[in-house]
Amino acid sequence: MWPIVPGATAITVGSFDGVHIGHAALLEAAREHAGAGGRVVALAFFPHPLTVLRPEAAPPRISAWAPRERWLREAGADAVVRLDPTPDLLSLTPEAFARRVTDEWSPTAWVEGPDFRFGRGRSGDATLLASLGDRLGFRAVIVEPALATLTDLTVAPASSTLARWLIGRGRVRDAAAVLGRPFELTGVVTPGERRGRQIGCATANIAPDAMPPADGVYAGRASLPDGRRLPAAISVGTKPTFGDRPRTVEAHLMRDDGSPWDGRDAAGADLGYGWPVALTFTDWLREQIRYDRVGDLSAQIERDLAHTLELAGRGAGAPA
Repeated sequence: MWPIVPGATAITVGSFDGVHIGHAALLEAAREHAGAGGRVVALAFFPHPLTVLRPEAAPPRISAWAPRERWLREAGADAVVRLDPTPDLLSLTPEAFARRVTDEWSPTAWVEGPDFRFGRGRSGDATLLASLGDRLGFRAVIVEPALATLTDLTVAPASSTLARWLIGRGRVRDAAAVLGRPFELTGVVTPGERRGRQIGCATANIAPDAMPPADGVYAGRASLPDGRRLPAAISVGTKPTFGDRPRTVEAHLMRDDGSPWDGRDAAGADLGYGWPVALTFTDWLREQIRYDRVGDLSAQIERDLAHTLELAGRGAGAPA
């Protein structure tokens, strides 16, 4: 075991999109090397460096900055520093980048996974990091990837790429195995077409700040500004019953007893629009369906809500 220096600082650098179980393993190792009296610092690129280098190749983001920072802290970071991927920063050689980081943070340990790349053109790797550590005064700690077991019993290394692929295919329970928690989508409630009232089921239309899952209907929960987490049947798609519309995310909310939510907070005030919401997606319910009659859609939504409430009673992601 590398000796722990009093007041030591252990750092880890990355994008940390989604903050999955592999990222949590990095922070756990960083804590071990920092010690109880030391500090763990996560240096997180946001947005993804490819948004600057090759915007057309930049991946959709799993998480916005606010939840990403929160999850990093929950996983063990004492400080989370946002790194803006400026052309100046991204043009640094691996050695220049490492020197800039060490000059700022004086780390005793730098913790990464085996596939870590850094510096201009991603030319630095774990071997170079170890060599630079010998010169700059930190230990390079390389942590093996965390493994996620999916519902089909496939075992795969956790990565943001895998989580993104699963979310994009609606496999939210498998995504939860990679992330270590249900997939969460944050956003702001916006005015919709008010069709929910027409079919007898008010909805919250969401402008998401990260990638939605594949088109379909999901069971989950909605976190309100007053702290309540209400069961929600969440629809992602183009509303085929009403003709193809732009892709939207809308949540049908209800209370834990199954009664419809009235759009008010715990104090009775109408929330209206513009309030932040976090949707957790725990289970896939069904594909989007085009109905010939609005009444048939309304009946299906009632079934979706009943199924959602049943799943909520069993716990998020419980076996069906």
